[in-house]
Amino acid sequence: MRLTTAAFASTLVASSAVYGQLDAKMKAKGEFDGKIYFGIFTDLASLSNSQTASIVRTEFGEITPATSALWGTIQPSGYFNYGGFDTMVNFAQSNGKIILVWHSQLPSWVSSIGDASTLTSVIQNHIATIGSRYRGKIYAWDVVNEIFNEDGSLRSSIFSRLLGDRFVDVAFKAARAADSNAKLYINDYNLDSVNTKVNSLVNFVNQKKAAGVPIDGVGTETHLSAGGAGGVQAALQKLASTGCDVAITQLDIAGAASNNAFLGFFEGADCKNLHLGNDYTTVVKACLNTPKCVGITISGICDDSWRSTSSLLFDSNCQRKTAYNAIISTLS
Repeated sequence: MRLTTAAFASTLVASSAVYGQLDAKMKAKGEFDGKIYFGIFTDLASLSNSQTASIVRTEFGEITPATSALWGTIQPSGYFNYGGFDTMVNFAQSNGKIILVWHSQLPSWVSSIGDASTLTSVIQNHIATIGSRYRGKIYAWDVVNEIFNEDGSLRSSIFSRLLGDRFVDVAFKAARAADSNAKLYINDYNLDSVNTKVNSLVNFVNQKKAAGVPIDGVGTETHLSAGGAGGVQAALQKLASTGCDVAITQLDIAGAASNNAFLGFFEGADCKNLHLGNDYTTVVKACLNTPKCVGITISGICDDSWRSTSSLLFDSNCQRKTAYNAIISTLS
């Protein structure tokens, strides 16, 4: 249940775990350091395809639905439509996965609300209804999403215009009331080095926590370009200074071209692939070296990402790439 520049997302914990290779190695590597999952950002089409569904089952321990829990999907015109989200939740439970759900696109009926009282009630009802339906099945909800500009100021949205930053309080408190055991996250992008946005988010979270707002975690999307991973560890540690859990929520690295050579050292791997493998391992090591970092989610399965820059761990034929092998080596 995620608001437009605010979000309410979820991670679902299944009762009997069946861990994939990436996920199992992540858990084993961080067994005594709070590592919970290595996950995937995907949706119904991938789970309906036997090849990609098999990758999800065998490699990943967490699923973030890309569209099934968008406000515009689940409550498009005042009524609730749970079909897609239910399917994602059922897949996760039956395959021993946890789910992290996000949504940012608002239906027009929410965007057209004109007064603070009505908007507050709509936020509370949306979160209470969805949170109660999936109570006990969700590991973590992404409650507010992408609410900051690059200069650290609050992004203009229907929520901030009518409620100021108080919409954050409303959303988190409604989420806690709806699902008392789930972790509650704030999530944003361009938090890949200790920059103005990171510092502003950290200050904001500290202020809200001091005021009693139940923020449990900070998510950083981590959309990177080749060579851009050097600041990630310092950023994770800065985010962790809030005392919150930290999660990498949509990791991709533009230009991760296909190469199936183990670590890129054999089969004629080129320098570009070696470098990108190193970028991925730099991010994984950054999480491993940050005790409060609980997990990593990759932003897609095969190279069909919105970035269209070969940015993922499996190529367009869904074959493992150098970056995948580099991560396995790091986690081994």
